[in-house]
Amino acid sequence: MNDLLKKNLSLGKIEFWAASTIYAFAVMLLLAKVANSADNEIWTPYRYMFNNYHLHYSYSKYYFFPQVFRYTGYYGAFLLWNFVIIPALAGKKQVVWNIILGLALLIILWGLFGITDTWLKGYLFYHRSADYVYNIVFKTNVLYALWVMMMLTFYSMIKYSASFLLGNVDKIQAKYRVLTHDCIIAIVVLMIIVFLMALVDGPIELITTCVIIGPTAIGIYALSFYSLIPQTLAKNRGIFNYLLKVAGIMIIIGIPIGFITALIFDQKDPVFIIFGFNCGIQILITAPFAWIVYKRKLAGNQEITYLKTALGRSTADLDFLRSQINPHFLFNALNTLYGTALQEDAERTAEGVQRLGDMMRFMLQENMQEKILLVREIDYLNNYIALQKLRTQTSPDISIVLQIEEHVNALQIAPMLLIPFIENAFKHGISLREPSHINISLQTKENTLYFDVHNSIHPKVVNDTERYNNGIGLENVKQRLALLYPNKHELVIRESAKDFFIHLTIQLQ
Repeated sequence: MNDLLKKNLSLGKIEFWAASTIYAFAVMLLLAKVANSADNEIWTPYRYMFNNYHLHYSYSKYYFFPQVFRYTGYYGAFLLWNFVIIPALAGKKQVVWNIILGLALLIILWGLFGITDTWLKGYLFYHRSADYVYNIVFKTNVLYALWVMMMLTFYSMIKYSASFLLGNVDKIQAKYRVLTHDCIIAIVVLMIIVFLMALVDGPIELITTCVIIGPTAIGIYALSFYSLIPQTLAKNRGIFNYLLKVAGIMIIIGIPIGFITALIFDQKDPVFIIFGFNCGIQILITAPFAWIVYKRKLAGNQEITYLKTALGRSTADLDFLRSQINPHFLFNALNTLYGTALQEDAERTAEGVQRLGDMMRFMLQENMQEKILLVREIDYLNNYIALQKLRTQTSPDISIVLQIEEHVNALQIAPMLLIPFIENAFKHGISLREPSHINISLQTKENTLYFDVHNSIHPKVVNDTERYNNGIGLENVKQRLALLYPNKHELVIRESAKDFFIHLTIQLQ
């Protein structure tokens, strides 16, 4: 109960300001008519009685002030009942004192309504004795005060019931599977509608019809959702077979409903009218609505299942692609170190081994993560390029130009996404026999990465072990980009007889 009271704290503010606004608006409407009451005849519920007895009628005396006091009584009673008495009783605090306070409120309302009613019905004093008027007025307003208190109690019951139902939808549905989220909302709406009709003193026929149709519709909807429609679809039957089942159910439950309505009404006509109207609503509106909602939910579940399957397939493909990167790079790096060891002394080899160690550490620690900082990816690229320069720095005809931004924002990127382009450039763009060039540019602007690689192309010699090895780098990165950055990247690849160029933009986070 304490948790329920805590949930109603924010609702209490809405209730207070809503009640205050309604009260102020009602008083303003009364005031708006005061200015014209001297010149124009303003209609009020009892004015025609004053006119029948040829009595002078004062709008302010016989309507404005009595109604202001009544509105103030409604407003004060609502605040006291809703924010003081009911919360205390619900929390079992000072129960006796609050019961006494509730009885005192009832007596105050009775006195207020009785006194104001003697002014609203002031014409009675001109053809009846004062004792008769006071007797009839105060007897009538005892019932009216009780009715007001009943409406306040009904409102509190609806508020706490609705708060409990809406706040525990998942628990209720888990325990009572037939009560869907939609059914619980429908129950709350039904309670509010019945309360409003009772508040405005609606016709008993209308209230009875609503009380019968509402629960029946909720029951038909729940039964259809969890029994009738699944059984119909399982047998490959259509909506007409389902509607026939609903019609049969309506005929069966129509007997007890008709018996109940016969006890309420003396005449038979309302019983048949309510029965026919109820059947029409359930068969023509509720049942088709449940069918449409169920079919949409079924289609949504199938789509979710498809997306989960596609996601699982994409994840598996992505893991496989990642597993392909590491051995591919390792073979390239070992070939580089082998060439360096043949050309130079141990100092350069040691530098190469150190950089290779940093790169392998990166692959072991960070390559398996979903996202890494862009600055770590740049460190990896710099190590790789420095490692490649070890075997090319003795060749004056090889030009390697780098424009890599060192200070980037805290942007993140999928690991090992850029290295295949650089690997491809060194693999196909470097020749120790012919002039070669590689230009690499990496810049960021806001959350967008701009990456360009431009390199020369040289045909492989006959004895090159990788002459027929096209590699997996570029195809790999295309697939990864499609999986990781759908609609958030642009890859442009251009190739001529002597040059190869790629331009990549990615929207990072």
